[in-house]
Amino acid sequence: MTAMTAGAMTAMTAMTATTALLTGTGRTAEASTEGTRLTDPTHSPAFDAPVFDAAAEFDRQVRTLVALGYPALSGSTPRRFAEAVAPLRAEAVARTGGTPGSAEPPYEPAVTGRVPFVLVVGRELAPVEATMPLTTLHGGRLPGFVDRTFEPGSLERFVATEAAEPPGRYGIHLLFDVERGEEFCGAVPGDAMAALGQRGRTLLTIEEGIALMTHVPEILVKNKCFSLGGSRCGDRRVPAIWISKRAPKLGWCWEGNPHTWLGMASAGARHA
Repeated sequence: MTAMTAGAMTAMTAMTATTALLTGTGRTAEASTEGTRLTDPTHSPAFDAPVFDAAAEFDRQVRTLVALGYPALSGSTPRRFAEAVAPLRAEAVARTGGTPGSAEPPYEPAVTGRVPFVLVVGRELAPVEATMPLTTLHGGRLPGFVDRTFEPGSLERFVATEAAEPPGRYGIHLLFDVERGEEFCGAVPGDAMAALGQRGRTLLTIEEGIALMTHVPEILVKNKCFSLGGSRCGDRRVPAIWISKRAPKLGWCWEGNPHTWLGMASAGARHA
């Protein structure tokens, strides 16, 4: 057999790596009967993984978006979609990969309410009305939904505030140091938003909240739901995601009304 040239071997290696990113080689991907919702570790981090692996987590989040049909929503193909977000991988690893040889704390988002990073796709490519139904509770199968209290056309008016404006083309970016903010359960939302601003943290937008639910569904638990103060429409309504009818629901609450089960989600930084 003729020996392969160095260039051919390099091309084959690159193709294998891309295929592994898109398919999750070595992991079982079990699609639901609806063909979109995943029920395996590709859809959410496994609880038996004691330490956070930034590189593996980024690859998993890309595969999750591909499996849920995000490339089709944006008029792209799985391969082009993966190539578009691939440049963010190095930043995710650099910021959250830890120090080699150091002891990292267990990764338990359901317990701690914290996630090192989330890959976000803006509504220009993935409309809220299309992506919210792709979310589920951890271990659940019922699709997320938008509450009927959003009157027709109102979602379009809930846009990112100046402080929460997403970077990057089409809103594709990384959200770092994410917290669901249960310390603010029972607090007046307006007060919670002000407190987080004083800490230098940024409030999550609707798209970022959906991304958090998409990648880490176990973050949403009973009595520890979260508001998304980074998206506003000019009135006193603050969007939020909570549990209703055994599924995630995108609704809203008044900025002056506290709820014992509703905190305020925030992040440390964005990057594109």
